[in-house]
Amino acid sequence: MSTIPLTKRGAEKLKEELHRLKHVERPAVVLAIAEARAQGDLSENAEYDAAKDKQGFIEGRIQEIEGKLSAAQIIDPSSLDAGGRVVFGATVEMEIEATGDVVTYQIVGDDEADLKEGKISIGSPIARALIGKEAGDVATVQAPGGARDYEIIEVRYE
Repeated sequence: MSTIPLTKRGAEKLKEELHRLKHVERPAVVLAIAEARAQGDLSENAEYDAAKDKQGFIEGRIQEIEGKLSAAQIIDPSSLDAGGRVVFGATVEMEIEATGDVVTYQIVGDDEADLKEGKISIGSPIARALIGKEAGDVATVQAPGGARDYEIIEVRYE
């Protein structure tokens, strides 16, 4: 199994979710199954079926998170020294040349990506175009609507 890159913050969020699933969600669904069983006939018991489905989802997610954490390569962006180049974990401030808008993105693992929070996946077209570049460089991103140019203003490791 190959390693999965995660920022330190992303690994902490996965650990928190794992803890919540194991210590809150799992016991609650076990209780719901027990209550549904107490109602008698399981063949036509919608509550039992729903609780069993939820239990399957929770157990699957627990296994998925444990697998990701065991294969994770945790990277702390604040300890990086990439000489001003864009690397995994870097926060990049750049200007969209066509509009003059300034955007800031942090390059993170697939599980951490959230555009609303300014976090883009290492596998995204923008991140792939930015990797290896530094302040002052122009990155051209092939988007569905055509090529877009981004001028890198600043690269931070935070």
